[in-house]
Amino acid sequence: QVQLVESGGGWVQAGGSLRLSCVASGLTFKDAALGWFRQAPGKEQEFVAAISWSGTVIYYSDSVKGRFTISRDNAKNTISLQMNRLKPEDTAVYYCATRIDGVAYSSADMYEYWGHGTQVTVSS
Repeated sequence: QVQLVESGGGWVQAGGSLRLSCVASGLTFKDAALGWFRQAPGKEQEFVAAISWSGTVIYYSDSVKGRFTISRDNAKNTISLQMNRLKPEDTAVYYCATRIDGVAYSSADMYEYWGHGTQVTVSS
């Protein structure tokens, strides 16, 4: 059974940083693609970043490009999202998702398994 567990969320002032992590189990992690999505209250789910199985294909949404960095550690079955220069509009629940075939996509529909999310709150 595939499980994804996010951590690292919290409260931060605008301009600050947070680092989210997602630990995966029940899959061959090194072969999987993973992504981060977020959903703010009253808004639709939004793509944030994705990384392919090899780590060589990485996508970011325009809203986070240059501020967020996605990375993977296959030895720890973990992906991370380093979030810098945070803005109040980054406030959301952040979800980790995985696709077994290793191909990274920006569409949530292409991901098969999801974590339960971690809350990020950025105050102005």
